[in-house]
Amino acid sequence: MSEDVASHYSSDSDLTGVIADSLRRAGKDMDRLTTADLATVDEFHIRGRKATLELAEFLQLGPTSRVLDIGSGLGGPARTLAESFGCHVTGIDITQAFCDAATALSGWVGLSDRVNFRQGDATRLPFGDAEFDAAMTIHVAMNIAAKDRMYAEAKRILKPGGRFVVYDVLQGEGGDVLYPVPWAREPSISHLATPDAVTALLSNAGFTILQVEDSTEEGQLWFEEVAKRMAIAAPAVTFQAFLGNDFPAMARNQVINLRERRIRTASYVCEA
Repeated sequence: MSEDVASHYSSDSDLTGVIADSLRRAGKDMDRLTTADLATVDEFHIRGRKATLELAEFLQLGPTSRVLDIGSGLGGPARTLAESFGCHVTGIDITQAFCDAATALSGWVGLSDRVNFRQGDATRLPFGDAEFDAAMTIHVAMNIAAKDRMYAEAKRILKPGGRFVVYDVLQGEGGDVLYPVPWAREPSISHLATPDAVTALLSNAGFTILQVEDSTEEGQLWFEEVAKRMAIAAPAVTFQAFLGNDFPAMARNQVINLRERRIRTASYVCEA
């Protein structure tokens, strides 16, 4: 199953090269790139960098903090935290192409000393007990059936009292999901949980849940804007770089899924 998930997110092309070529075509100077230049591609989740910064406020970060980003993708959230708080962030992702691209993108914007990325499984984290001060996972668990193991692993690698923030797409009350969507082209790799189920899973893993925030309405408005921009003229670098030519269809379905509450988005602030 993990191979199917990795295959969904990686194309046969050189992802790093595709992004670099797109940036050059957009007139970007590769020797003077900033994190803002990568904004349309590297924060691969609903509401982008704004959502990342909202979550980060709950993590109580400082320059000495060690943070784990579970399911780090192209590394956008990790770079946002490192740049904003001066902390060190380790990212782990099942897709090797993402880890390679995340490493390259971090070098382009001068953050290689504060972030690093490695391939690995969220349900079997390759780290020791209590290694990290904080952890986060953003739009990852919808591809993972064994959420109990994922959350237990997050609890294991955190120091006592460490914060864990979860921001995910959840099963809504409006019916079955319309596919394709950004995390799955068909149901076999989609494993959505209801909000109540996530609450129970986190509690059973040993976390104290400090706050739950439903952001479905904001997410719907954000994706409506994404779909509208793509219908007019897509940005130079988009998620289509790694999701392929059906990304516009994914964006349209995502709007419908959110509008009809087939899916919801919510964040959970937890303490180990």
